[in-house]
Amino acid sequence: MSSPEYSDHFSITNIPFGVASCESHPNPQCVTRLGNKVIFLVDIQRSGVFSNITGLLEGIFDSPTLNEYAALPRSIHREVRRVLQETLKKPLPVGFAENIGAVTLYLPIAVGGFTDFSCSVHHVRNAGRIIINDESVPPGFFSFPIGYNGRASTICVSGTPIVRPKGHFFDHSSPSEKKPIIYGPSQAMDYELEVGVIIGNGVSKLQGLDARDANDHIFGMVLLNDWSDVVPARDIQGCEMMPLGPLNGKSFGTSISPWVVTLDALEPFATPGPNPEVALASHLEDDVNKSSYEINFKVEIISGQHVTTVSESKFTDLHWNGPQMAAHLASTGADLRTGDILGTGTVSGPNEGSFGCLLETTKAGKEPITLTDGSERKLLLDGDIVRMTGVVGGVNSGVGFGECVGQLVAAVDI
Repeated sequence: MSSPEYSDHFSITNIPFGVASCESHPNPQCVTRLGNKVIFLVDIQRSGVFSNITGLLEGIFDSPTLNEYAALPRSIHREVRRVLQETLKKPLPVGFAENIGAVTLYLPIAVGGFTDFSCSVHHVRNAGRIIINDESVPPGFFSFPIGYNGRASTICVSGTPIVRPKGHFFDHSSPSEKKPIIYGPSQAMDYELEVGVIIGNGVSKLQGLDARDANDHIFGMVLLNDWSDVVPARDIQGCEMMPLGPLNGKSFGTSISPWVVTLDALEPFATPGPNPEVALASHLEDDVNKSSYEINFKVEIISGQHVTTVSESKFTDLHWNGPQMAAHLASTGADLRTGDILGTGTVSGPNEGSFGCLLETTKAGKEPITLTDGSERKLLLDGDIVRMTGVVGGVNSGVGFGECVGQLVAAVDI
């Protein structure tokens, strides 16, 4: 099924960054996007419009990743963005741009590390109520953003098929009271709507970081689908999470959208975040008046030619934000490296229709949803396509991520 092109997500207000190639530009290189036109930044730089920007190295955009550019100070990013906005208001020379349908998009960054957090109190409470009949949040939830380290090497760009993983889980078909552990394809596949925060200018070991200063170290954000085997009482995570955390149930595939949306693009849409529930450590204190964004998210399941909207939620549904996640990681003296991704965890709201995964939406399969083709889903089936979108602003000032899409395919022999 062909996807919408989301031209209204990419107004002159946005100016996202990605990596693409096409027939006239066969090598993957850094690009931006306006409407449905992908603009090759190598050509823009060669035209001389960036010549007065001190610190922007010649040829920096002739790279298959954004890492070298992302590592630059935010002041340079802001100046490049300003120049691009002025330049793109005028007609471009022939060959500088290509239609979105004629390019191939790639993973925009080389990912050094991946840490997945749990920032939505609604998700935590919903999941607790469903799984163990207890909606209490973990003891530390309101004091710091809780999380775990994932597997960076399995992060892939939107459009990459996701293979159903194999793993160990309890055989609930066994009549014995103590269920044996068997190995086979996951029986409980789900998606998780998240936002990925990408580190730009890094933080050295033992340097530390305050949340109030962390935006200077964040290059931008992407949509993130942390594909999961997620029913702990039933499948792979059920064996892994006693006594440790998730491993193979969460490390087989994570999709991100191909366009990195900068914080400067989102800044006009900043909005107050939640007030702290408890006194925070000083490095986690942030400006509550502008610590969130009015980004609207949607999750759809595509089955054949049928599209079903499963949920709609908001960035404001999160209790913790990107700067606080970054500050928490650095608080131990750990470094943050360019290209590191910090996932927010499932973005879920408080009400039915705003849950960011099927575990919550179907109450762990107890209340299946009906797709527009008439079929039911408790969990994802092979062949299902999950599409996530996120956008803020109007038709002429839209700042969006486009789509993060992936199709679940059958397990393979390894």
